[in-house]
Amino acid sequence: MSSDGTPRRARSGARAPRPVTSLQNERVKLIRSLDMRKARRETGLFVAEGAALLVTARQHNFVPVMLVMLAGAARDGIARGLVEWALDSGSECLEVSEAVLAKIAGKQNPQMLLGVFRQRWTELPDERHLTESDVWLAVEQGRDPGNLGTIIRTVEAVGAKGVILVGPSCDPFSREAVRASMGSVFAVPLLRMTPQSFLARLAMWPGDVVGAHLRASKDFRSVAYRGPVMLVMGSEGPGLSEALAQACTELVRIPMAGSLDSLNLAVAAALLLYQLRGPALRL
Repeated sequence: MSSDGTPRRARSGARAPRPVTSLQNERVKLIRSLDMRKARRETGLFVAEGAALLVTARQHNFVPVMLVMLAGAARDGIARGLVEWALDSGSECLEVSEAVLAKIAGKQNPQMLLGVFRQRWTELPDERHLTESDVWLAVEQGRDPGNLGTIIRTVEAVGAKGVILVGPSCDPFSREAVRASMGSVFAVPLLRMTPQSFLARLAMWPGDVVGAHLRASKDFRSVAYRGPVMLVMGSEGPGLSEALAQACTELVRIPMAGSLDSLNLAVAAALLLYQLRGPALRL
């Protein structure tokens, strides 16, 4: 165990998972603690469950710090390949009982494999490196990890450039957000910015800053957007703050029938993202 509480990599050449049967094992306690945001923040680690997410992680050059497998799972071809990849990469591999895996996963009938990975955060590129076709999505104080994971998945689907979390936000590396992203958390650049630093960047933004706002008079389908576009969404409930709304060059609204005045945040983000990126997408 390293000084910050994270496990050291296994020595090169380790070729077999290490059996773990005790619920009191330090690795088991560490992985279980990653359900808490405080532990994820302090260690910089997060958990991804299931072979499909691990395959996606491998495709995007995320190497697990630890890989946990149910005893006997490596008889499956995909699982065996993932275990060999992790061992070859120097990851620590644990082979655990059903009881230990259920404890780690926090549920009965968990996935046979899970990985512990290091979080990746990035920075917003300099204006000189932006292009007219770029679309970025900023979410101000997003509260729902399921919505955030779905938004990250949609950002990958439309080919947008990344997700910016503005101000206090739910964690994209929580288990719920990672599951909802269906692995897109490994593919989509993620950024954190304070409201002040984000507003400073918007003041220099070379294209349109588009805000979704209930008081907007423009239909989101009627605007000729000028790229690169920064799409700004408010949190569930309160919506976009007045400071960010004033920083937008365009405020738009999604028309709705009946008495509804808003949509689920992830649904609204998907509609706007497909409007912005639709011309670039082909079957």
